[in-house]
Amino acid sequence: MSSEKKEINNYNDCPLTFALNIIGGKWRLPIIWALWKNKTLRYNELKRNVSGITNMMLAQSLKEMETYGLIVRKQYMEIPPRVEYSLTNAGVDLVQNLESLAKWGKRMQEK
Repeated sequence: MSSEKKEINNYNDCPLTFALNIIGGKWRLPIIWALWKNKTLRYNELKRNVSGITNMMLAQSLKEMETYGLIVRKQYMEIPPRVEYSLTNAGVDLVQNLESLAKWGKRMQEK
């Protein structure tokens, strides 16, 4: 193998694969969509908007998406504690790109 060709050993070296890993999984897109529609949701509101998700999966998905910078978690120091979730600018940008992908998918369905 020549030194000019780089073998991809890590899937994260490919930007498309990296992006698909971020949005992959059963629950991430429904969570993103719920936050897109509602702008800001508390944990239980988000759980009601994503039908079928368990507390464990919601908590795990939210932590992962926060790590990727797609959502922001805002905790208010009050009694009882209140936590709100919303999309970051990167999350909003992602939704706009997903809309293009959805349009492509629709055209493919109609063929």
